[in-house]
Amino acid sequence: MIRYPLAYNPILEYWNLIESGQEVVCKKIYYTYQKLAADVINNDSEFFYSPKRANHAIEFVENYCKHSKGELGGKPVKLELWQKALVAATFGFIDIEGNRKYHRSILIIAKKNGKSLLASAIGLYLQIADNEPGAEVYAVATKKDQSKIIWLEAKRMVKKSPALRKRIKTLVAELNSDFNDSVFKPLSSDSDSLDGLNVHGVLMDEIHQWKNGKSLYDIMVDGTIARRQPLIFITSTAGTIRQDIYDTIYTEAERIINGYIGLDTYKDDRTICFIYELDNRKEWKDPSCWKKPNPNIGVSFKYSYLAEKVELAKQNEKLVKNLLCKHFDMPETGSEAWLTYEQLNNKLIYDMLKLRPKYGIAGIDLSSTTDLTCATVIFRVPNDPVLYVRQMYWLPADRLESKIIQDKVPYDEWVKEGLLRLSEGNKIKYSDVTQWLTEIRDNEGIYLYKIGYDRYSATYLIDEIESHFGKITVPIAQGAKTFNIPMRNFAADLEKCLVNYNDNPITLWNLANASVTIDNNQNMYLCKMQDTTKRIDGVAALLDAYIVYLDELANYMAMVNY
Repeated sequence: MIRYPLAYNPILEYWNLIESGQEVVCKKIYYTYQKLAADVINNDSEFFYSPKRANHAIEFVENYCKHSKGELGGKPVKLELWQKALVAATFGFIDIEGNRKYHRSILIIAKKNGKSLLASAIGLYLQIADNEPGAEVYAVATKKDQSKIIWLEAKRMVKKSPALRKRIKTLVAELNSDFNDSVFKPLSSDSDSLDGLNVHGVLMDEIHQWKNGKSLYDIMVDGTIARRQPLIFITSTAGTIRQDIYDTIYTEAERIINGYIGLDTYKDDRTICFIYELDNRKEWKDPSCWKKPNPNIGVSFKYSYLAEKVELAKQNEKLVKNLLCKHFDMPETGSEAWLTYEQLNNKLIYDMLKLRPKYGIAGIDLSSTTDLTCATVIFRVPNDPVLYVRQMYWLPADRLESKIIQDKVPYDEWVKEGLLRLSEGNKIKYSDVTQWLTEIRDNEGIYLYKIGYDRYSATYLIDEIESHFGKITVPIAQGAKTFNIPMRNFAADLEKCLVNYNDNPITLWNLANASVTIDNNQNMYLCKMQDTTKRIDGVAALLDAYIVYLDELANYMAMVNY
């Protein structure tokens, strides 16, 4: 019988290995465990870490759950450190009444890393060991066969374990336990019993395969309302179905993690997220990075297995996309984060009165109702290599409250700080953009040399702008041919602290949201996400100005230094 000492803490053990570099993880895992380790020793929160509760869940899995297949069939499940840390984090944080902090735990990880096995064991724990009378636990998916994967593994675990067989009856379509009146069932979208559920635990596996999955997800979440400490445990690998429930969950998890380091204002204290993935697509050829999306490599599968697949993909480009998606946990779309946290978060500020700029280049990105509208002015001053950035953002006044709720960002606070302006009514008045550019010229003394704009979305504003500033507008073609070199140069300048955006929190948020698509020629261009909560309008306006800046660099700097 395995019993861990009360002082045992896999979260801190795992974090110490991560922090020292002995454990190779991606940045999302790094930031998650950095937060969890801090929470363990935090005495000011309403939630505290209970080693007893954390170890109880770990001990249940390792003492009573057994493998059902392969060479390990019939042997006890032995959790790896990363799995123990995840279980400890999910079950170990509680309030003074003993109720769990986290009601949702999300694991995004490459295939063959044991996520379904872990989910099955957690399902059994929720059913009979979580001190919940009448626990209802469900393994769900949009298709019946898929919903049974975790449940059947749990059923096999029960049959292999004498201790579990004494407490759980393995019926054709459910697992029953009389001593606490609990049940564990598989459910799918076409099940007849989705209404009236009183859910204590729900296991959602491979949500990347779900089509039209939002309604099923919402039904199961709504079913947890009456429980004091329900758990929604979501496991998945990156997939090919875009703009469905997987993208929604992944985006939300990404924003939660970004919030730990100040890149987003999104906050959900009831959700903990574990995203194991490559930090960059290029890392797939580097064996030292393979453990980032595969923490179980060398345990549930061999390095040689992955090495063979990598070598085949190097020889056949058609295999790369599936390899990246399934074994390195990268989205199939080809998009990835443009900038790293270290690159974009330079914390630089400046004083306009001290700089006294005279000449600038503007860029504009327009919207109507949904997105932000942004205008940018970039400028240089004599004997200074830094490119300075001024930006103003706009939202329709009538949509302010709804956008605060929808996007979960403090637009109202940004209005108070003078970083965001409201256009009267429910649409952006583009004359507001012209007015701000005029203020930059007349009040701050910055003469606008050129103004870049998206030639497909701003043509109706150009006549008005040119009536105030003359024929200085420059249409910018959108695409890899135009954006590739400027985006690479901008990222390099930003990393070297040669770009100063005055620590504008809206610009920081937009930069963190920016994704890029890499074409077959390794050219990059800005990726416009369909998720309208991830604003990149400030980046688009900034790049429009930066592209003009590079094209006109010699003439512009001659004016600056004159």
